[in-house]
This record gives sequence, C-alpha cells and structure tokens, in this order.
Amino acid sequence: MRALLQLLVFGLVAFLGAPSAFAATKEVVIVTSFPKELFEAYKKAFEAARPGVRVVVKPQQTNAAITYLRETRAKPDADIFWASAVDAFQVLKADGLLEKVALPDALLSRIPKTIGTFPIHDPDGHYFGFAVSGYGLMWNTRYLALHKLPQPKEWTDLADGRYHGHLVISAPSRSGTTHLTIEVILQAYGWEKGWALLLQMGGNMGSITERSFGVPEAVLSGQYGIGVVIDFFGLSAIASGHPVAFAYPSLTSVVPASMAVVKGGPNAENARAFVEYLLSDEGQLRLFSPEIGRLPVVPDLYAKAPAAYPNLFTMKLGGVNFNGKLSSSRRNVLNSLYDHLITFRHAELRAAWAAIFAAENAVGKARAAGKSVAQAEQSLAEAKKLATAMPVDATRASDKEINAAFKDKPDVKSKRETEWDSFAKTNYARAREAAERALAAAK
Repeated sequence: MRALLQLLVFGLVAFLGAPSAFAATKEVVIVTSFPKELFEAYKKAFEAARPGVRVVVKPQQTNAAITYLRETRAKPDADIFWASAVDAFQVLKADGLLEKVALPDALLSRIPKTIGTFPIHDPDGHYFGFAVSGYGLMWNTRYLALHKLPQPKEWTDLADGRYHGHLVISAPSRSGTTHLTIEVILQAYGWEKGWALLLQMGGNMGSITERSFGVPEAVLSGQYGIGVVIDFFGLSAIASGHPVAFAYPSLTSVVPASMAVVKGGPNAENARAFVEYLLSDEGQLRLFSPEIGRLPVVPDLYAKAPAAYPNLFTMKLGGVNFNGKLSSSRRNVLNSLYDHLITFRHAELRAAWAAIFAAENAVGKARAAGKSVAQAEQSLAEAKKLATAMPVDATRASDKEINAAFKDKPDVKSKRETEWDSFAKTNYARAREAAERALAAAK
C-alpha cells in the first residue's frame, strides 16, 4: 500500500511538472525584426488585453528569421512572423511555412485592398498588412547646418560628392527594410542605372551598419548627417522632438509591413488573437505613439493621428509600383551582390569615389581656366565606368536556378561570391588609378 501511494504521488508530481497542452496555449511566440520599442509596447498591450497569455519575443533580422523558420519547419516553435519586408512573406509562403487564416470581415472590411497598386494583405490569407510604410531619407538638421550641406530630396542627390563620408545605410543582407529600399531604387531606375546609383551612394557612405536600427542612431547622435531609412524611424524621431527631418523621394514605393501565423506553430489560437489585436482600433492607434511612429492600414483612424503625420492613402506618393514577385525572385542574389560589391569592399569603393570627386573638381577648374581637358575627361569617364560596372545583368540576377543555388548549394554560392569580390576589388583599384591619371592630366 505504501509503495502504491508513493507511486501515485510521484505520478502526480510528474504530471504537474510536465509541460501540458493547456500550458502551451498560455503563450504566443513571435519572431520579429522590429525594434524593441515597438515589440515591447505590443507585448505589454496584448498581455493586458488577453490576461494569462505571455508574449515571448525572439528578435531576428529578416534574413536570419527566414533561415530560422526554415530550419525549424519540422517542429515549429514560433507562432508569429512579424516584419516590414513584404517579399520575405512571399518567400515564406512559397516555402509553405505560413498558415492560411480567415479573419473576420469586421476587421478586413475597414482596410483597403491595396496601397497604391500593392496588395495590403495576401489574397490567399497567408499574411496580413498591419501598417503601411514608405522609404526615404532622414537627416540631422544641425549636422547639415554645421557642415553646410543641402537637404537631400531625391535618391540621386546621395551621389553628389558633397555628401562624401556623410551618409549611412544598413546592409540589405542584414535588414529587410534596407533590402526593400534597394529594390525600390532598382525598380525605379532599372538594373544598370540603379546599380550605378547604388555604387555611387555606396562610395559616399561613411558607414554601413549591421542592423537597420544603427542608421537612425547614427543620425540622431550626429555621427553622420543623412541616413537611408524606412519612414517610421524618421517619424518617431520627429515625434520625440529630435532635431531631424524626413522626406520621401519622388521615386519611392509604399508597401505594407506584415504579420503571419507560422504553419504548425504550437499556439495557433493565441497567434490568431494577436493578429486580430493588431488590426483592432486599439492595436492600430498604438502605431501613432511617439516611440513607434508607424502608419495604420485603417484609413479612418488618421483623423486621430498626431500633427504632421503623413497619410499615405491620400498623399500623391510613389512613382514606383513595387513588384514583389520580382523582388522575391532575386532576393538572394541581390543581397549577396550588395555585400560583395559594397559592404565588404566599402573601403576600396569609397577611396575610388574620393579619387573620382577630386579629379572632377580639378577638371572643372582646368576647364574654367581655359585649359585642354580632353585627356583628363577620358580618364575620368573610364574611372566612373569601372566604379559602376556590374558582374551580373538583370536576367541572370532573377534566374531561378542561380537563386535556388544561393539558398541550397553553398559551394556554388561561394564560387560566385569569390568571383564578384575579385571583380569589385580589381575594378575599384583600376577606377582609382584612372581617376588619379585624370587628376594629373588636369593639373
């Protein structure tokens, strides 16, 4: 009898100590690329709205999150994927990693089907927009005044030699929002002209940060003057009273920041509740708080927006009809190209453009003085051509086999990247030499 009693006691202890299905429903696990200010605000609010549910947040930059969800697909431990990069959701949907969800009409009927020409929600119900975003330029007004620099208005302004060393951006391979910005520029100007602009901008960058948050931090601190950012970084800084400004270039795109329920996640009911909370009035209005500074997907709520907050549903903004399928088709190649042409060869690229700008100034002065500059101009043109050359055209960049190899065949990826790195190193050295010849010829 005593032995039986002990067995029953041990069994009860084991039962109470073991994770149960009931305990599993008491949390929701979120993988997100958003800053702490945003996800902490929503964690606190959702836990208050749904007592007994604990929100567990796993911060990941977008590309790392995609990898994480792929690696855990056999036994998912996340319930929600929450990020700005809409093409990341298209990639995950194609991989079969997102759950199809039917939301109440009462929530969806208040939200337009598109922002511009881009769908706010996945038509098949695998992901939903909760905020709309544009991409642009944020600058420190005191910094520009101190350095006597003009306020930028367009992406092309960032190629101006006056901004050399005053700009900051994050790497698209480490930031989903920067990836979308790079795609916007490429879709606005085309592959060849777009990359020429990106390489000139890259040469002007003072720094390339590892996370998108590093860009507004560098601008706010006055370390650099101008940052390439998603709008909410600028809007939240302005709302908080910092000496900064933000502008949308005429060629930009407006797309949704989205959320999705992970297929097979352990807490499906709470995941769905979190999605519905974000689309409720309470969840949408919270976007206007100064520490978040984002723009709702429900147009009627803009009547309650803080002063000076833009309404992207009524503004004449855009110029670029963002092609999400094109973006997702070349995502792997684009990120790798940017890293090996700009991020990893930033010092060489920056030196090449410094030499080009010095030569341009010298040629301009020589021309104004009536000197012959034909030889100098020829060398200068050669330098610019070398500094903006691309090893891959648009067709190859979107090739399915190449992009699949970048995901699944490390040896193929490594071979390509080695070739691109060598291409960049050689071309930037030759560009610098040509610019120095132009400078010498102009004297």
